Amino acid sequence: MNALQTLLTESGYLVADGAMGTMLFAAGLGHGGSPELWNVEQPDKVAAVHREYLEAGSRILLTNTFGGNRFRLQLHNMEGRVTEFNRAAAAILRAEVDASGKRALVAGDIGPSGGLIQPLGELTSEQMADAFAEQAAALIEGGVDVIWIETMSALEEMQAAVAGVRRSSADIPIITTMTFDTHGRTMMGITPESAIRELSSYGAAAVGGNCGNGPEEIIAVVEKMRKTAPEAVLVAKANAGVPVLEKGRPVYRATPEDMAVYARQAYAAGAQIIGACCGSTPAHIRSIAAALASSVPAD
Repeated sequence: MNALQTLLTESGYLVADGAMGTMLFAAGLGHGGSPELWNVEQPDKVAAVHREYLEAGSRILLTNTFGGNRFRLQLHNMEGRVTEFNRAAAAILRAEVDASGKRALVAGDIGPSGGLIQPLGELTSEQMADAFAEQAAALIEGGVDVIWIETMSALEEMQAAVAGVRRSSADIPIITTMTFDTHGRTMMGITPESAIRELSSYGAAAVGGNCGNGPEEIIAVVEKMRKTAPEAVLVAKANAGVPVLEKGRPVYRATPEDMAVYARQAYAAGAQIIGACCGSTPAHIRSIAAALASSVPAD
C-alpha cells in the first residue's frame, strides 16, 4: 500500500490545497509572469503559500509547476530550465511538509502542454510524452510522493502525460483530473463517464474534475463518475465560484462558507480528495477542512 492509499484508508478523505497562481499574484507576481521562475527567484514566497495551506488543513499539496513543461516555458524563452524549475519546486514543498511534522503528501503538478496532438495540432503524442517525462523526472528527483496531472481536456494528451510519467517511474501513484467546463464536457467533448473509464484504464490512482465553472459543475462530475465507477477514488477541486471580470482580471466570489457547503456536497457525491482551484485561498481550504472534519463520521 502506497502513502496515498494509506492516508485515504485511515481517514476516508484527504483535503487538497487551493490556488497557487491566485496566491502568487497577491504576493507580487506580475501579469504574464512565469510562476515557475519564482521557484528559483522567490522560493521563500512559494514556500510561504505551501505553509499557509498546510496550516489550513491541506494534506495533499501541489508543487508550483502547473506550467512547468517545455512547451509552456517556451512562451517565456525558458524551455531549457524545465529540470531546474521542477526539481526546485518539489524540493520547496518537500521541505515545508517535512518541517511541518504533519502527515501530508507532496504532489508533483503537471498541467497541459498548451498544444494539441496531430491532426488537430502540430505536436505528436511522442513529443508530448517526452515533455511530460522530462517534467516528471525532475519532480520525482525533487522528492514528490505522487504525480498530479490536471486541467486536461483531451484524452490523447492525458494518455501522453501518463505515458511520460511512467517512463520516469513505473510505480509512483498518478492522480488525474480533467476540466468539464463546456456544458458538462471538456473542451474536447469528453464526458465524465468516458473520462473515468479511460483514465482508470491508464492506471490512475484517483480521477476527477478541477477548475471549470465552480462547485456545482464539479459536484455533477463527481456524481456521474461515481455512478460509472463506484469503486474509484474521486477528486473534486473546484474553482471558488464562477469568475467575473473586473479590470481585465477574473475575480472569484465564492466565500469560505460557500466552499464548506461544496466540500460536504462533494464528499456526499463520492469524492475522497477535496480541495479548491482558481480564486481559492487558505481561508477557503480551512473552511473545507473544518466542514469535512465535522461532517465525516470517524471510523
